[in-house]
Amino acid sequence: MAGARTYLDEVEKLIIQVKSQEPIIAQVAEKASDAILANHWVRLFGSGHSVLPVQDCFPRYGGYPGFFPIMDPRLMWTTVSGPGGAEELLWLERQEGYMDNFLRHNVWHRDDVLIVISHGGQNAAPVEVALAAKAQGLFVVALTSLQNHRERAATHSSGKKIGDIADLILDNGVTPEDAVVAVDGVGGKVGGTSTLVAIALIQAVVAETATRLAEKGYQVKPFASPNAIGVEPGRNPAVYVDYRERLQRSGG
Repeated sequence: MAGARTYLDEVEKLIIQVKSQEPIIAQVAEKASDAILANHWVRLFGSGHSVLPVQDCFPRYGGYPGFFPIMDPRLMWTTVSGPGGAEELLWLERQEGYMDNFLRHNVWHRDDVLIVISHGGQNAAPVEVALAAKAQGLFVVALTSLQNHRERAATHSSGKKIGDIADLILDNGVTPEDAVVAVDGVGGKVGGTSTLVAIALIQAVVAETATRLAEKGYQVKPFASPNAIGVEPGRNPAVYVDYRERLQRSGG
């Protein structure tokens, strides 16, 4: 179990390290709670494996209306290779100008908040989403590797990484290599960590935002497991209604 123990030990270190992000989490949650309270949205975008924290935010048990996932099925892989595969995705998310077409279908408000997730922070897709949001006046948060941001050169023609565009950076604390377990005779490490840490950070923002909303007199309505004690019947269908009503009020 040497590999498993090493991986879990490294994950534990990362979660402890990520606690240093609490002041940034507080700032993000304050902006998020203000946006939700004003009937706006906290929008989230990621491509490749960085779409997983977006999917895990909402809708899921513990998630609530106010968070809006921006997802493009062409920027997620459905197979390892072949149609819908990782090879196509990895090529597409680096192509400049693609997001201009995708964002034609996106409607946001200058008082929304955008969280862009990208471990490397360099690919065209997250950079161009962040640039588009910033151009329209949104408050932008980059969830990325601060080490990547500091040490890696921009690859986009704008000369920017998502950390250069954002108002705040949430540091996942992960090294550029991402994987953490060395195996004898194997070139490169195994056991990736950036997605796990990104999910933890997003859920921390979700929890802190709900807490701050409660302090401001607004009670969120989260999806709840049917096995949870004390949840009223019909809770989850009511969450869908709440979400649709918010969409109508905000204009999408």
